[in-house]
Amino acid sequence: MISKILEFKDSSVSSKVKALDIEINSKKPLIESAQSKKVDINVLKARAQEILNKEKRKNVFIFIFVLATLSALGIYLST
Repeated sequence: MISKILEFKDSSVSSKVKALDIEINSKKPLIESAQSKKVDINVLKARAQEILNKEKRKNVFIFIFVLATLSALGIYLST
């Protein structure tokens, strides 16, 4: 009697596990969605230009700051 109950529980659990396994395997893998996409050269150029503009802006800010600091120091030391 106990062995029949255990067999019944084992069979129902194994069928659930098999159903879950089939459900998991039926989903598409994530790798397929990460296939190579075509890249437009204009998008790449625009992105590179944006990076260069940010660097140029930062360099101009640093140059003006150093120039202002030296000017202030020169005025202070001349008086």
